[in-house]
Amino acid sequence: MRRSALSRLAVLGAFLACDTTVESPAPPAGDYQPARFADPDRATRLAAAFPGIDSIFREFAGSNRVPGIGYAILVDGRLAHIGMAGVRDVPSNAPVESTTVFRIASMTKSFTALAILKLRDGGKLSLDDPAERYVPELAGLAYPTADSPRLTIRHLLSHSAGFPEDNPWGDQQLDRTDDEMAAMMRRGIPFSNPPGTAYEYSNYGFAILGRIVANVSGQPYARYLREQILEPLGMTVTTMEAASVPPERLAHGYRWEDDTWKLEPPLPDGAFGAMGGMLTSIHDLGRWVAFLLDAYPPRSDPETGPVKRSSVREMQQLWRSRPSRVTRAGADGAISLFSGGYGYGLGVTQTCLFNHVVAHSGGLPGYGSQMRWLPDYGVGIIAMGNLTYTGWGNVITQAFDRLSSTGALRPREPAPSAALLSARDAVTRLVLRWDDALADSVAAMNLYLDTSEERRQRTIEALLREVGECADDGPFVAENALRGEWMMRCTRGRLRVSITLAPTVPPGVQYLNVRRAGPDEVLGPPPACPTN
Repeated sequence: MRRSALSRLAVLGAFLACDTTVESPAPPAGDYQPARFADPDRATRLAAAFPGIDSIFREFAGSNRVPGIGYAILVDGRLAHIGMAGVRDVPSNAPVESTTVFRIASMTKSFTALAILKLRDGGKLSLDDPAERYVPELAGLAYPTADSPRLTIRHLLSHSAGFPEDNPWGDQQLDRTDDEMAAMMRRGIPFSNPPGTAYEYSNYGFAILGRIVANVSGQPYARYLREQILEPLGMTVTTMEAASVPPERLAHGYRWEDDTWKLEPPLPDGAFGAMGGMLTSIHDLGRWVAFLLDAYPPRSDPETGPVKRSSVREMQQLWRSRPSRVTRAGADGAISLFSGGYGYGLGVTQTCLFNHVVAHSGGLPGYGSQMRWLPDYGVGIIAMGNLTYTGWGNVITQAFDRLSSTGALRPREPAPSAALLSARDAVTRLVLRWDDALADSVAAMNLYLDTSEERRQRTIEALLREVGECADDGPFVAENALRGEWMMRCTRGRLRVSITLAPTVPPGVQYLNVRRAGPDEVLGPPPACPTN
C-alpha cells in the first residue's frame, strides 16, 4: 500500500476512534429492583475458609513444582484475600510479592473482546459485520462450502470462526510482525468447520480481532487497550511487553525438566499479542475481575466503567455452546456436570453447584493462570504461576468448595416487584376465602379461559378440606420480579402456591397453581444434578 493510502487509513481510523455518538437516555426503571444478598455477614463468614484455601494452593505448588504462585479471592468487588508462595526468580531466590508481574496468556482474550465491544458501543462496527471489512487480507479466504457465511466479528469472538484449534502453534506466534501476519492471512487460513457451526478454540481468530481493534481505532492495539480500558480501570501495571516490566517485579517463566527448573525465554509482544500477550499483577488482575463482576446485578446505578455494564454482561453470556459432559468421580461416585461453552473472550459454564460460572485460563511456555468467578454470588478467584501451563482448574474448584462449606456462598436473591407482592397478598386471601370480586380483580384475561373460575374455586376448596385451616405465615421465594411461590401452613399439611404475572400494565395473574406440598418439600428450583 502506498504511503498516501496508509495516511488516509490512519486519519480514517483516528476519526472513527473519536466517539461522536449520542446515546438515547435509558427508559425509566419502573418497578424492577436488583437482586440482593440476604446475609449481611456473608463476607465475614466466607473469610473463615481462607486458611484452608491457603493450604490448598501451597500444597498444589509444592507437589507440582511450581516455582512461584500468586492468588487472590474477591468478594463483593474487593480483594478480600491475597496469597503468595515461592519465588519469582529461581537463581536469586527472590520471593513472589503482591506486586509481582506474571504473564497471563490467553486471559488476554477477555480484554480484546471488551475492546471490540467498546468500539461496537461507539458505533464504529457491528458484531455481525464481515471481518474482511476491517481486515482486507481476509477477503480472499477459501471457504469450506459454497453455502458458508462470510466470517464475522461475532464468529471470531465466540470461537465459531471454523478455524482449527491451534494452542501448540499459537503459543509460538506472539512475536509475529504485522507484515508477517498480513502475509499469512493473504496465503489463506484452512477451515476445520464452516463458520458458525461449531466451537473450536482459535488463537488466530483473536489475533485477527486485535487487528480489527487497531484498524478501526487507528491506534496500535496495545495503545488503544491501555488508554481506553486499562488506565480508566487503574490497571497501571498491566502491559503487553515483558521488557517494560521492572526487573525486580517480573516473574520469570520456567519449565521442569531433567529434575531442574529451566528458564523459558520470554516471547516479545507482536501481531498476535491480542490473543495472549498480556502481563499483570495480582492487584491489577483483581481490578479486572472486580470490574467484570460489577456488571451484576443489572441495576439503575450510574455507569462508572469504561464500557457499559450491559456490554460487560453480554460478554459473560453463552454465545457458542460446547457438548455437555456428565461424569462420576471420587469414592462416592458423585455426579459432575460441565455444560456451557464460550461467550466473548470468556468461558461460560454450568455445574451441579452453580448455574453461571465465568472463567478463562491462560498458558504459555513458562506460565499458567486462571480467573474464575460466580456472577450471581459476587465471588471470584484468580491464580498465577510461573511454571509452563500451570494447571489451576482443580485447585480453584477445591477453593470454591471450601467457600461453599462455610454456608455463606449463596447467590443474590431476586427482588419481587411491588406488583408481585400485591398479587401474592391477593391470591393468599383468595385461597383462604374465595371471593368472586377479588378473583376477577387479580386475574389476567387468560386465567379463567385456561381453567374456569368455578373449577379453580372447587379445586382450592377441596384442598382446604384435606389440609384444614391455613395461615399466611410461610416463606415467599421470588424466581424473578414477576414470578414467585410460597408455602401456607395448615392444620393437616401445607399448600404450595405459585403465580406468574402477565406482560401487561397492570400485570395480572396469568398462571396460578395451588397444590398440597409434600412433607419434605422446599421452595426453589430442584438441584441441577441428582445426588445419586
